[in-house]
Amino acid sequence: MPLTDSERAAFLQALAAIIGDKYVRTGADAEPYQQDWRARYRGVAVAVALPASTDEVSAVVRLCGERGIAIVPQAGNTGLTGGAIVPDGVAALIVNVSRLNRVRNVDPLNNAVTLEAGCILADVRALADQHDRQFPVLLGSVGSCEIGGLISTNAGGTGVLRYGNMREQVLGLEVVLADGRIWRGLKALRKDNTGYDLKQLFIGAEGTLGIVTAAVLKLYPKLMVSATAMVSMGQVGQAVALLQYLQRTTGGRVEAFELMSQSQLQIVLRHGSGSGSPMTGEAPWYVLLELADSAADWNAVESLETALAAAMEDGLIGDAVIATDQAKADRIWNLRHTISESNKREGFTVSNDTSVPISALPEFIDRVTRRLQRELPNAQVAHCGHVGDGNVHVIVVFPYDIGDAQVREAAAHEANTIVHQESVACGGSISAEHGIGRMHIDRLPLYTSEVELDLMRRVKLALDPDRMMNPVKVLRLPGE
Repeated sequence: MPLTDSERAAFLQALAAIIGDKYVRTGADAEPYQQDWRARYRGVAVAVALPASTDEVSAVVRLCGERGIAIVPQAGNTGLTGGAIVPDGVAALIVNVSRLNRVRNVDPLNNAVTLEAGCILADVRALADQHDRQFPVLLGSVGSCEIGGLISTNAGGTGVLRYGNMREQVLGLEVVLADGRIWRGLKALRKDNTGYDLKQLFIGAEGTLGIVTAAVLKLYPKLMVSATAMVSMGQVGQAVALLQYLQRTTGGRVEAFELMSQSQLQIVLRHGSGSGSPMTGEAPWYVLLELADSAADWNAVESLETALAAAMEDGLIGDAVIATDQAKADRIWNLRHTISESNKREGFTVSNDTSVPISALPEFIDRVTRRLQRELPNAQVAHCGHVGDGNVHVIVVFPYDIGDAQVREAAAHEANTIVHQESVACGGSISAEHGIGRMHIDRLPLYTSEVELDLMRRVKLALDPDRMMNPVKVLRLPGE
């Protein structure tokens, strides 16, 4: 139920007493937090709170519980499914964790770092580098996404092939529960069989079970040598075969392996890359890849040249450009990391996050592309993503003048339906790394068994019986 003016005033006063009036945002000051990055979802909050410590988060959660106000946890607000935006008709407080940005401990000998949820990914990667280590998670929003959001969405990125997604990087968590209690599970252990592994409940839960305030993350040996290339090919099946070949012949040194369709490259060249493509000519498909190792005496460039020459002889690739220095490597990877921004500039973008078994990728991409082009002739269809984990993003870009918000949402619904149906038909999932959020909440039951849904509801209600945490996200509860 909406708050009366007097209830809202009293709540804001109590909130300011906890975190300081300066860190309670309302009106125009709250606007940047109330809309998602793609400007697709917007929801008006009672206020935005920016606590600076776990204890403050705990006190804010308790206050919300006392006043019957829901909570929408938010970190960098770079998500793509509306998971950090207030739903319509709900009196909710956005709790943004960006001020929880301290590094609590770095333990190079244990290859671990303990830090708070508001730490920006780029800063975490730089911190690891300072200690002669690396943190391997990397995605396009590296300069603004935050650790709490990455954990809560179980983010992926270009490093998943070699290191796994965010779930694989977490050793321990600190979480404020729905009743305000703090679970301090910041263990820096790689082996711990003392009961249920509770941290797994909160990784990928999108803030529906609690607020992640800190984490212990894995670090890895710093990469000392690497080689980057961009190659062209005619079919997706050649990309799958090339990946298998490189993994077999380079001793597991494939650091990244990203697929991009010609249509996607053209969009990036129009909007995101002023330096142009490093490749001459055109091809239906491109792969951006990197070999890397922590052994300084390994000749990465020579190994890559040898491998690609053999792949070309075998007909797996048509052409290849190998970066001769870091600037040229950055130019290649800039093509990949500017995709989201470029698509946003191109038009109204529906970016899907499906995954299928790697062996099914060629069939899936062929089927979904043909169907989208046939049923949505006014849209551009593009593809990019992570061949090594079967997560290739199917991107549908409509002209911005397609119509009003209702028309755009109808078009997005049609595009999503096609992609999800084809993914599931190929043994896949409707979400590989972006999550469910608001966007897919009504689709989840269509592709999930009743047993799974029942178990999810039981977990949700066990940890959040009053339904306070990020309501109407991931799955609907009875009455919603």
